[in-house]
Amino acid sequence: MRVGYGVTALHAALRGGGIDGIGSYTREFQQRLAPRADIELVPYEFHRDPRAVAEGTRPAGGFRSQALPALFAGRQFAATRRALTDVDLVHAPDHMIPRLRDVPVLATLMDAIPLARPDWVGYRFRGLKHRLWVRSAHWADHVVTISEHARDDIVKHFRLDPERVSVVPLGVDERWFAVPAAETRERVRERHDLPPAYFLFIGTIQPRKNLEMLVRAFSALPAALRRECPLLIAGRYGWCCPELRDRLEADAIPDVRWLRHVPDADLPALLHGARTLLFPSLYEGFGLPVLEAFAARVPVLAADATSIPEVAGDAALLIDPYDRTAWSEALAAVAAGNDSHLRAQVDRGHVRARAMTWDAAAERLAAIYGQISA
Repeated sequence: MRVGYGVTALHAALRGGGIDGIGSYTREFQQRLAPRADIELVPYEFHRDPRAVAEGTRPAGGFRSQALPALFAGRQFAATRRALTDVDLVHAPDHMIPRLRDVPVLATLMDAIPLARPDWVGYRFRGLKHRLWVRSAHWADHVVTISEHARDDIVKHFRLDPERVSVVPLGVDERWFAVPAAETRERVRERHDLPPAYFLFIGTIQPRKNLEMLVRAFSALPAALRRECPLLIAGRYGWCCPELRDRLEADAIPDVRWLRHVPDADLPALLHGARTLLFPSLYEGFGLPVLEAFAARVPVLAADATSIPEVAGDAALLIDPYDRTAWSEALAAVAAGNDSHLRAQVDRGHVRARAMTWDAAAERLAAIYGQISA
């Protein structure tokens, strides 16, 4: 089976120097599906300039220049179809879904967050982009998403038949289980000037990550506890949180440090050294950092919201993401060392992470390929 496989978001992230969630998703499945004898991946990339497309990747034309005629006139993506004349199936893993008439299309939709909470997004032409996104989901013969919660929201907000949406949960890579070598941990510690103990938040700074609440909850701790276990924030600035960004850039919040983007190679050592991972999100399609912390045997405080309980099970302390007092009390207990109940969950988390692998996810995705192309 020859599968046209979209790598637009992945290659854009690589050119930009950092891989985001969609890019990571695309890469993980590409690495596991490419060696299979029953599947031949044919990578394609949307780009206005075919000369800018990575070597070994087929240029599929500009996405926007094909999407607008498809939206308003029902045309298929002609340049994309010409690039993929010999495939049995097209998989769009990065929300860039082509309209094609004579080859089945599988689309991955991570979540419906921009539709469910449009106030959390800050890009231009939001209405038109959302209309195109919803319409393009209907161009797909089948949709894959990453959690049951995401599936329910996608069915609701994209108005899709539930039978057309399957769940393939994300996996955790083996590198998160391996304890980093001492020299690696020391190098990462020196590079980022890490303290002996710290709380860790990993994620892009944007409204749904609920970082402003977390900072307020942390700031309510006694100064001695904050100094003993400061809060480190690892992630780029996204959107719609300018006041928090300005305070972080000015180093104006006591015992809170913004590491900004941390290279992918440094993240395992950073996570393994954390006292606790903090994950207070208001909305997640999955919540992969929770699973990665489980693999690293790091305790987790997470929000009791959307898909996070589905991923965490009984292996994390789940807290109302709007209850700042409860978060502050939990942080105080951890900082003071009164967290034996939380550390007792580490073994359960490790077992849970072992059961949720990218290899298992790739097997499920390959089975869907077979069903759709049959």
